[in-house]
Amino acid sequence: MKQKILIADDEQGIVDMMKTYFSPRYEVLTAYSGEEALKKAQERPDLILLDINMPEMDGLLVCRAIREFVSCPILFLTARIEAADKITGFRAGADDYIVKPFDLEELEARIEAHLRREMRRQQTSMVRFFGELAVDYCARTVAVRGEPVTLSKREFDILELLSLHGGQVFDRERIYETIWGIDGDGSSDTIMEHIRKIRSKLAVHTSHSYIETVWGCGYKWNG
Repeated sequence: MKQKILIADDEQGIVDMMKTYFSPRYEVLTAYSGEEALKKAQERPDLILLDINMPEMDGLLVCRAIREFVSCPILFLTARIEAADKITGFRAGADDYIVKPFDLEELEARIEAHLRREMRRQQTSMVRFFGELAVDYCARTVAVRGEPVTLSKREFDILELLSLHGGQVFDRERIYETIWGIDGDGSSDTIMEHIRKIRSKLAVHTSHSYIETVWGCGYKWNG
């Protein structure tokens, strides 16, 4: 599967040029404004190329808005850069700067370097982001906008099962057998109580319902 990059710039010619160049190697998402970049960032790109000088909502504002929820590298595109501007950008969450006009081969090399670094990081930490919710499967932690959500072992097991199979419906019996095992000494009715507790704990931090009830069938993840 191709890695996904998002290119956001209000100059359509630049966006089209980069899309043509990178499409053979990457899945390319495009945005021509800050507002559109925010929406496309929800598609979880592996890397974002973000123009700073976009009208209305510039790249710095976009970066600050998405950085809490997007862990991928963000590379700023800019026509000029001063030391103070770099500091501002890095504090906003940028990983690198690309100065216009740029050489496409050099840009590609930088993209590859950042993606390789990201792959190495992911090998030591398996984290998935579902909007404002972050799940670290290695550390077995859950956080909403950086605020930790304390779950019991079984509660995390249920959340892990559902979130790793987004959209798939699990009935209570299957959840119970998967987590407790077929020799468990309880019953599938306990799943309802565990789901209730998970929802209650998440509701303290977010109004989004991450675990959806499919009536007559079971539960599925609504990430």
